[in-house]
Amino acid sequence: MAAGLSLKLLRGGVALRTSGSSAILNSCFLKHETHPMKKTLVLWKKPLSPFFHAGQRQLHTAPVRGVLRLRPLHFLVAAGAGYAGYRQYEKYKEQQVEKLGQESPPKIASDWEVSLYKSVPTRLLSRAWGRLNSVELPNWLRKPVLSLYIWTFGVNMKEAAVEDLHHYRNLSEFFRRKLKPQARPICGIHSMISPSDGKILSFGQVKNCEVEQVKGITYSLESFLGPHANTENADVKPASCPDSFQKQLVTQENNELYHCVIYLAPGDYHCFHSPTDWTVSHRRHFPGSLMSVNPGVARWIKELFCHNERVVLSGCWKHGFFSLTAVGAQNVGSIRIYFDQDLRTNSPRYSKGSYNDFSFVTNNNKEGIPMRKGEHLGEFNLGSTIVLIFEAPKDFIFYLKPGQKIRFGEALGSL
Repeated sequence: MAAGLSLKLLRGGVALRTSGSSAILNSCFLKHETHPMKKTLVLWKKPLSPFFHAGQRQLHTAPVRGVLRLRPLHFLVAAGAGYAGYRQYEKYKEQQVEKLGQESPPKIASDWEVSLYKSVPTRLLSRAWGRLNSVELPNWLRKPVLSLYIWTFGVNMKEAAVEDLHHYRNLSEFFRRKLKPQARPICGIHSMISPSDGKILSFGQVKNCEVEQVKGITYSLESFLGPHANTENADVKPASCPDSFQKQLVTQENNELYHCVIYLAPGDYHCFHSPTDWTVSHRRHFPGSLMSVNPGVARWIKELFCHNERVVLSGCWKHGFFSLTAVGAQNVGSIRIYFDQDLRTNSPRYSKGSYNDFSFVTNNNKEGIPMRKGEHLGEFNLGSTIVLIFEAPKDFIFYLKPGQKIRFGEALGSL
Protein backbone atom coordinates (compact mmCIF):
# COMPACT_ATOMS: atom_id res chain seq x y z
CA MET A 1 0.00 0.00 0.00
CA ALA A 2 1.31 3.46 -0.89
CA ALA A 3 2.97 5.72 1.74
CA GLY A 4 0.65 8.06 3.57
CA LEU A 5 -2.27 5.72 3.01
CA SER A 6 -4.63 5.33 6.01
CA LEU A 7 -7.68 3.15 6.45
CA LYS A 8 -10.77 4.24 8.43
CA LEU A 9 -14.16 2.56 8.92
CA LEU A 10 -17.23 4.76 8.67
CA ARG A 11 -20.61 3.15 9.57
CA GLY A 12 -20.70 0.42 6.97
CA GLY A 13 -18.12 2.00 4.62
CA VAL A 14 -14.35 2.43 4.26
CA ALA A 15 -12.44 5.70 4.22
CA LEU A 16 -9.04 5.78 2.45
CA ARG A 17 -6.90 8.83 3.02
CA THR A 18 -4.09 9.26 0.46
CA SER A 19 -1.91 12.01 -0.79
CA GLY A 20 -3.32 11.49 -4.26
CA SER A 21 -6.66 12.23 -5.75
CA SER A 22 -9.88 11.71 -3.74
CA ALA A 23 -13.18 10.19 -4.69
CA ILE A 24 -16.43 9.53 -2.87
CA LEU A 25 -17.90 6.31 -4.11
CA ASN A 26 -21.48 5.37 -3.43
CA SER A 27 -23.50 2.39 -4.51
CA CYS A 28 -25.45 4.84 -6.66
CA PHE A 29 -22.98 7.59 -7.55
CA LEU A 30 -19.30 8.62 -7.71
CA LYS A 31 -18.20 12.07 -6.59
CA HIS A 32 -14.78 13.73 -6.95
CA GLU A 33 -13.39 16.43 -4.69
CA THR A 34 -10.15 18.29 -5.05
CA HIS A 35 -8.10 19.89 -2.28
CA PRO A 36 -4.77 21.68 -2.79
CA MET A 37 -3.08 19.92 0.17
CA LYS A 38 -4.72 16.52 0.71
CA LYS A 39 -7.27 14.29 -0.87
CA THR A 40 -9.56 11.64 0.59
CA LEU A 41 -11.22 8.58 -0.85
CA VAL A 42 -14.35 7.39 1.00
CA LEU A 43 -16.19 4.18 0.15
CA TRP A 44 -19.54 3.23 1.66
CA LYS A 45 -22.70 1.32 0.82
CA LYS A 46 -25.29 3.90 1.89
CA PRO A 47 -25.24 7.68 2.12
CA LEU A 48 -24.19 8.90 5.55
CA SER A 49 -25.91 11.53 7.60
CA PRO A 50 -24.29 14.96 7.35
CA PHE A 51 -23.41 14.54 11.02
CA PHE A 52 -20.88 11.84 10.17
CA HIS A 53 -17.75 13.21 8.53
CA ALA A 54 -14.23 11.93 8.26
CA GLY A 55 -11.91 13.53 10.74
CA GLN A 56 -14.61 14.26 13.35
CA ARG A 57 -15.06 12.48 16.67
CA GLN A 58 -16.63 9.08 16.27
CA LEU A 59 -20.19 8.58 17.56
CA HIS A 60 -21.18 5.42 19.39
CA THR A 61 -24.70 4.08 19.67
CA ALA A 62 -26.10 1.89 22.46
CA PRO A 63 -27.37 -1.60 21.68
CA VAL A 64 -31.02 -1.75 20.67
CA ARG A 65 -31.90 -4.08 23.54
CA GLY A 66 -30.54 -1.49 26.03
CA VAL A 67 -32.58 1.31 24.49
CA LEU A 68 -35.80 -0.70 24.48
CA ARG A 69 -35.40 -2.03 28.03
CA LEU A 70 -38.48 -1.08 30.13
CA ARG A 71 -38.30 -0.75 33.86
CA PRO A 72 -41.30 -1.33 36.17
CA LEU A 73 -41.38 2.32 37.23
CA HIS A 74 -41.52 3.47 33.61
CA PHE A 75 -44.38 1.08 32.92
CA LEU A 76 -46.35 2.22 35.96
CA VAL A 77 -45.87 5.89 35.12
CA ALA A 78 -46.92 5.31 31.51
CA ALA A 79 -49.94 3.23 32.53
CA GLY A 80 -50.99 5.77 35.16
CA ALA A 81 -50.65 8.66 32.74
CA GLY A 82 -52.65 6.81 30.11
CA TYR A 83 -55.41 5.95 32.57
CA ALA A 84 -55.54 9.54 33.87
CA GLY A 85 -55.85 10.75 30.29
CA TYR A 86 -58.66 8.29 29.65
CA ARG A 87 -60.53 9.50 32.76
CA GLN A 88 -60.12 13.12 31.69
CA TYR A 89 -61.52 12.26 28.26
CA GLU A 90 -64.53 10.55 29.83
CA LYS A 91 -65.05 13.57 32.08
CA TYR A 92 -64.88 15.87 29.05
CA LYS A 93 -67.58 13.84 27.27
CA GLU A 94 -69.81 14.01 30.34
CA GLN A 95 -69.42 17.78 30.48
CA GLN A 96 -70.38 18.07 26.82
CA VAL A 97 -73.51 16.00 27.44
CA GLU A 98 -74.45 18.22 30.40
CA LYS A 99 -74.03 21.35 28.26
CA LEU A 100 -76.62 19.93 25.88
CA GLY A 101 -79.07 19.68 28.76
CA GLN A 102 -78.96 15.90 28.86
CA GLU A 103 -78.34 13.81 31.96
CA SER A 104 -75.50 11.35 31.50
CA PRO A 105 -75.95 8.01 33.29
CA PRO A 106 -73.44 7.34 36.07
CA LYS A 107 -70.51 5.13 35.10
CA ILE A 108 -69.62 2.74 37.87
CA ALA A 109 -66.02 1.68 38.35
CA SER A 110 -65.34 -1.99 37.68
CA ASP A 111 -63.88 -4.28 40.33
CA TRP A 112 -60.38 -4.08 38.87
CA GLU A 113 -60.49 -0.27 38.87
CA VAL A 114 -61.50 -0.21 42.53
CA SER A 115 -58.82 -2.76 43.39
CA LEU A 116 -56.23 -0.73 41.51
CA TYR A 117 -57.20 2.42 43.41
CA LYS A 118 -57.18 0.61 46.76
CA SER A 119 -53.69 -0.76 46.03
CA VAL A 120 -52.31 2.78 46.24
CA PRO A 121 -50.84 3.27 49.76
CA THR A 122 -53.19 6.14 50.59
CA ARG A 123 -53.05 5.43 54.33
CA LEU A 124 -49.28 5.78 54.34
CA LEU A 125 -49.46 8.89 52.16
CA SER A 126 -52.10 10.39 54.45
CA ARG A 127 -49.91 9.81 57.51
CA ALA A 128 -47.00 11.45 55.70
CA TRP A 129 -49.26 14.37 54.75
CA GLY A 130 -50.37 14.70 58.35
CA ARG A 131 -46.78 14.87 59.56
CA LEU A 132 -45.95 17.42 56.90
CA ASN A 133 -48.86 19.57 58.02
CA SER A 134 -47.52 19.50 61.58
CA VAL A 135 -44.09 20.86 60.61
CA GLU A 136 -43.70 24.35 62.03
CA LEU A 137 -43.24 26.97 59.32
CA PRO A 138 -40.75 29.82 59.72
CA ASN A 139 -42.48 33.08 60.51
CA TRP A 140 -41.49 34.62 57.16
CA LEU A 141 -42.88 31.63 55.22
CA ARG A 142 -46.29 31.37 56.90
CA LYS A 143 -48.04 34.13 55.02
CA PRO A 144 -46.89 33.09 51.50
CA VAL A 145 -47.77 29.42 52.05
CA LEU A 146 -51.15 30.04 53.68
CA SER A 147 -52.01 32.78 51.19
CA LEU A 148 -51.45 30.30 48.35
CA TYR A 149 -53.79 27.81 50.03
CA ILE A 150 -56.40 30.54 50.61
CA TRP A 151 -56.23 31.62 46.98
CA THR A 152 -56.37 28.04 45.66
CA PHE A 153 -59.41 26.88 47.66
CA GLY A 154 -61.23 30.19 48.20
CA VAL A 155 -61.01 30.36 51.99
CA ASN A 156 -62.85 33.27 53.60
CA MET A 157 -60.48 34.47 56.32
CA LYS A 158 -62.84 37.27 57.39
CA GLU A 159 -64.83 34.59 59.24
CA ALA A 160 -61.79 33.26 61.13
CA ALA A 161 -61.42 34.11 64.80
CA VAL A 162 -57.77 35.00 64.07
CA GLU A 163 -57.19 36.58 60.65
CA ASP A 164 -53.44 37.12 61.08
CA LEU A 165 -51.74 34.33 59.10
CA HIS A 166 -48.57 34.57 61.20
CA HIS A 167 -50.59 33.22 64.13
CA TYR A 168 -50.83 29.73 62.54
CA ARG A 169 -47.58 27.86 63.11
CA ASN A 170 -48.33 25.11 60.58
CA LEU A 171 -50.95 23.96 58.10
CA SER A 172 -52.63 21.74 60.67
CA GLU A 173 -53.43 24.71 62.92
CA PHE A 174 -54.76 26.60 59.94
CA PHE A 175 -57.08 23.70 59.01
CA ARG A 176 -58.46 23.67 62.57
CA ARG A 177 -58.98 27.42 62.76
CA LYS A 178 -61.93 28.60 64.81
CA LEU A 179 -64.62 30.96 63.55
CA LYS A 180 -65.88 34.20 64.99
CA PRO A 181 -68.95 33.64 67.20
CA GLN A 182 -71.20 35.68 64.90
CA ALA A 183 -69.90 34.01 61.72
CA ARG A 184 -72.27 31.02 62.05
CA PRO A 185 -75.53 31.89 63.81
CA ILE A 186 -77.36 28.76 64.91
CA CYS A 187 -80.95 28.37 63.77
CA GLY A 188 -83.04 27.85 66.88
CA ILE A 189 -86.42 27.43 65.17
CA HIS A 190 -85.81 24.14 63.37
CA SER A 191 -85.01 20.88 65.12
CA MET A 192 -81.96 20.00 63.01
CA ILE A 193 -79.12 22.14 61.64
CA SER A 194 -76.19 21.46 59.37
CA PRO A 195 -73.26 20.07 61.41
CA SER A 196 -70.67 21.62 59.09
CA ASP A 197 -69.95 23.73 56.06
CA GLY A 198 -70.13 21.83 52.80
CA LYS A 199 -72.12 20.72 49.79
CA ILE A 200 -75.28 18.61 49.95
CA LEU A 201 -74.68 15.42 47.95
CA SER A 202 -77.93 13.61 48.78
CA PHE A 203 -80.76 13.44 51.30
CA GLY A 204 -84.12 11.73 51.79
CA GLN A 205 -85.62 8.51 53.09
CA VAL A 206 -83.67 5.27 53.37
CA LYS A 207 -85.39 2.70 51.17
CA ASN A 208 -84.78 -1.06 50.98
CA CYS A 209 -81.83 -0.67 53.35
CA GLU A 210 -79.96 1.31 50.66
CA VAL A 211 -78.60 4.82 51.21
CA GLU A 212 -78.04 7.20 48.32
CA GLN A 213 -74.37 8.18 48.03
CA VAL A 214 -75.04 10.63 45.21
CA LYS A 215 -77.90 10.66 42.74
CA GLY A 216 -78.20 7.20 41.20
CA ILE A 217 -75.46 5.58 43.34
CA THR A 218 -76.34 3.75 46.56
CA TYR A 219 -74.62 1.75 49.27
CA SER A 220 -75.73 -0.78 51.84
CA LEU A 221 -76.89 0.65 55.16
CA GLU A 222 -75.77 -2.45 57.05
CA SER A 223 -72.31 -2.43 55.43
CA PHE A 224 -71.93 1.24 56.29
CA LEU A 225 -73.03 1.11 59.94
CA GLY A 226 -72.06 -2.49 60.67
CA PRO A 227 -74.12 -4.89 62.79
CA HIS A 228 -76.71 -3.27 64.99
CA ALA A 229 -75.15 -2.22 68.31
CA ASN A 230 -77.54 -2.70 71.19
CA THR A 231 -76.10 -1.86 74.58
CA GLU A 232 -79.03 -3.39 76.41
CA ASN A 233 -79.11 -6.75 74.62
CA ALA A 234 -75.84 -8.13 73.34
CA ASP A 235 -77.55 -11.21 71.85
CA VAL A 236 -79.18 -9.37 68.95
CA LYS A 237 -78.86 -11.60 65.90
CA PRO A 238 -77.74 -10.30 62.50
CA ALA A 239 -80.47 -9.23 60.16
CA SER A 240 -81.75 -12.09 58.00
CA CYS A 241 -82.78 -9.76 55.17
CA PRO A 242 -81.92 -6.16 54.27
CA ASP A 243 -85.27 -4.71 55.36
CA SER A 244 -85.05 -6.27 58.81
CA PHE A 245 -81.82 -4.41 59.60
CA GLN A 246 -83.50 -1.13 58.73
CA LYS A 247 -86.48 -2.05 60.90
CA GLN A 248 -84.17 -2.76 63.85
CA LEU A 249 -83.04 0.88 63.79
CA VAL A 250 -86.56 2.29 63.79
CA THR A 251 -87.76 2.27 67.41
CA GLN A 252 -91.12 4.04 67.17
CA GLU A 253 -94.21 3.37 65.10
CA ASN A 254 -95.04 5.67 62.18
CA ASN A 255 -91.37 6.70 61.94
CA GLU A 256 -89.06 6.47 58.95
CA LEU A 257 -85.30 6.37 58.53
CA TYR A 258 -83.71 9.38 56.83
CA HIS A 259 -80.23 10.27 55.62
CA CYS A 260 -78.21 13.33 54.60
CA VAL A 261 -74.70 13.46 53.07
CA ILE A 262 -72.56 16.61 53.33
CA TYR A 263 -69.24 16.92 51.48
CA LEU A 264 -66.57 19.19 53.00
CA ALA A 265 -64.19 20.64 50.40
CA PRO A 266 -60.56 21.50 51.34
CA GLY A 267 -61.45 25.19 51.57
CA ASP A 268 -64.39 24.67 53.94
CA TYR A 269 -64.41 25.08 57.70
CA HIS A 270 -63.04 21.72 58.89
CA CYS A 271 -64.75 21.38 62.29
CA PHE A 272 -68.13 19.69 62.70
CA HIS A 273 -70.75 20.20 65.39
CA SER A 274 -73.77 18.50 66.86
CA PRO A 275 -76.73 18.90 64.46
CA THR A 276 -79.35 18.56 67.20
CA ASP A 277 -79.87 17.72 70.87
CA TRP A 278 -79.01 14.04 71.25
CA THR A 279 -77.06 11.50 73.33
CA VAL A 280 -74.07 9.57 71.98
CA SER A 281 -73.97 6.07 73.43
CA HIS A 282 -71.69 4.16 71.07
CA ARG A 283 -68.68 4.64 68.78
CA ARG A 284 -67.64 2.27 66.01
CA HIS A 285 -64.39 2.79 64.11
CA PHE A 286 -63.85 1.16 60.70
CA PRO A 287 -60.15 1.45 59.65
CA GLY A 288 -60.81 0.96 55.91
CA SER A 289 -59.19 2.63 52.91
CA LEU A 290 -58.64 6.35 52.35
CA MET A 291 -59.89 7.10 48.85
CA SER A 292 -60.98 10.52 47.69
CA VAL A 293 -64.62 11.37 48.49
CA ASN A 294 -65.11 14.32 46.14
CA PRO A 295 -68.42 14.21 44.22
CA GLY A 296 -66.74 12.97 41.03
CA VAL A 297 -65.29 9.90 42.75
CA ALA A 298 -68.54 9.37 44.70
CA ARG A 299 -70.36 9.08 41.35
CA TRP A 300 -67.77 6.63 40.09
CA ILE A 301 -67.15 4.15 42.94
CA LYS A 302 -70.17 2.34 44.32
CA GLU A 303 -70.21 1.98 48.12
CA LEU A 304 -67.28 4.38 48.40
CA PHE A 305 -68.20 5.30 51.97
CA CYS A 306 -68.22 1.61 52.92
CA HIS A 307 -64.66 1.19 51.63
CA ASN A 308 -63.26 4.22 53.44
CA GLU A 309 -62.20 4.64 57.04
CA ARG A 310 -64.99 6.12 59.14
CA VAL A 311 -66.11 6.80 62.70
CA VAL A 312 -69.77 6.08 63.44
CA LEU A 313 -71.29 7.82 66.46
CA SER A 314 -74.72 6.42 67.31
CA GLY A 315 -77.28 7.14 69.98
CA CYS A 316 -80.74 8.61 70.19
CA TRP A 317 -82.63 11.88 70.03
CA LYS A 318 -86.20 12.76 70.92
CA HIS A 319 -87.57 10.89 67.89
CA GLY A 320 -85.49 7.71 68.19
CA PHE A 321 -82.30 6.44 66.59
CA PHE A 322 -79.67 8.99 65.54
CA SER A 323 -76.16 8.60 64.09
CA LEU A 324 -73.44 10.88 62.75
CA THR A 325 -70.60 9.35 60.72
CA ALA A 326 -67.34 11.13 59.93
CA VAL A 327 -65.90 9.57 56.76
CA GLY A 328 -62.16 9.78 56.17
CA ALA A 329 -60.64 10.50 52.78
CA GLN A 330 -57.35 10.67 50.95
CA ASN A 331 -54.97 12.93 52.91
CA VAL A 332 -57.58 13.01 55.70
CA GLY A 333 -56.34 10.23 57.94
CA SER A 334 -56.97 12.28 61.06
CA ILE A 335 -60.53 12.26 62.42
CA ARG A 336 -60.80 13.69 65.90
CA ILE A 337 -63.75 13.42 68.29
CA TYR A 338 -63.29 15.88 71.14
CA PHE A 339 -64.80 13.78 73.92
CA ASP A 340 -63.16 10.52 72.72
CA GLN A 341 -59.50 10.63 73.70
CA ASP A 342 -58.96 6.92 72.95
CA LEU A 343 -59.81 7.21 69.25
CA ARG A 344 -56.82 6.80 66.90
CA THR A 345 -57.52 6.91 63.17
CA ASN A 346 -55.27 5.86 60.28
CA SER A 347 -53.05 3.88 62.62
CA PRO A 348 -50.91 0.97 61.36
CA ARG A 349 -52.01 -1.21 64.29
CA TYR A 350 -55.53 -1.51 62.88
CA SER A 351 -56.24 -4.06 60.14
CA LYS A 352 -58.50 -3.32 57.20
CA GLY A 353 -61.88 -5.03 57.10
CA SER A 354 -62.38 -4.94 60.88
CA TYR A 355 -64.07 -2.50 63.23
CA ASN A 356 -63.62 -1.45 66.83
CA ASP A 357 -66.49 -0.74 69.21
CA PHE A 358 -66.52 1.50 72.24
CA SER A 359 -69.46 2.20 74.54
CA PHE A 360 -69.92 5.50 76.33
CA VAL A 361 -72.52 3.93 78.60
CA THR A 362 -70.83 3.01 81.90
CA ASN A 363 -71.83 2.29 85.47
CA ASN A 364 -71.33 5.96 86.29
CA ASN A 365 -72.98 7.20 83.09
CA LYS A 366 -76.08 5.21 82.25
CA GLU A 367 -77.06 7.24 79.18
CA GLY A 368 -73.92 8.32 77.36
CA ILE A 369 -72.52 11.65 76.20
CA PRO A 370 -75.18 14.41 75.95
CA MET A 371 -74.68 16.81 73.05
CA ARG A 372 -76.41 20.15 72.57
CA LYS A 373 -77.32 21.54 69.16
CA GLY A 374 -74.35 23.47 67.75
CA GLU A 375 -71.85 22.13 70.30
CA HIS A 376 -68.33 21.32 69.05
CA LEU A 377 -68.12 17.63 68.22
CA GLY A 378 -64.95 16.98 66.20
CA GLU A 379 -62.72 17.96 63.30
CA PHE A 380 -61.03 16.71 60.13
CA ASN A 381 -57.44 17.28 59.15
CA LEU A 382 -58.71 18.28 55.69
CA GLY A 383 -62.02 18.23 53.82
CA SER A 384 -64.12 15.05 54.00
CA THR A 385 -67.74 13.89 54.42
CA ILE A 386 -70.42 13.81 57.13
CA VAL A 387 -73.28 11.29 56.87
CA LEU A 388 -76.37 11.64 59.06
CA ILE A 389 -78.73 8.67 59.44
CA PHE A 390 -81.63 9.18 61.82
CA GLU A 391 -85.14 8.19 62.71
CA ALA A 392 -87.96 10.75 62.49
CA PRO A 393 -91.73 10.93 61.98
CA LYS A 394 -93.08 10.65 58.45
CA ASP A 395 -93.82 14.37 58.28
CA PHE A 396 -90.15 15.33 58.66
CA ILE A 397 -89.17 17.80 55.90
CA PHE A 398 -85.71 18.68 54.54
CA TYR A 399 -85.08 22.33 53.64
CA LEU A 400 -82.44 21.39 51.09
CA LYS A 401 -81.69 21.07 47.40
CA PRO A 402 -79.23 18.58 45.88
CA GLY A 403 -75.88 20.21 45.20
CA GLN A 404 -76.53 23.32 47.27
CA LYS A 405 -73.86 24.89 49.49
CA ILE A 406 -74.68 24.96 53.16
CA ARG A 407 -72.98 26.35 56.24
CA PHE A 408 -72.84 25.16 59.80
CA GLY A 409 -75.84 26.41 61.79
CA GLU A 410 -78.25 26.67 58.86
CA ALA A 411 -81.52 24.73 58.91
CA LEU A 412 -81.31 21.16 57.66
CA GLY A 413 -84.87 20.04 58.32
CA SER A 414 -87.71 20.00 60.79
CA LEU A 415 -91.15 18.58 61.53
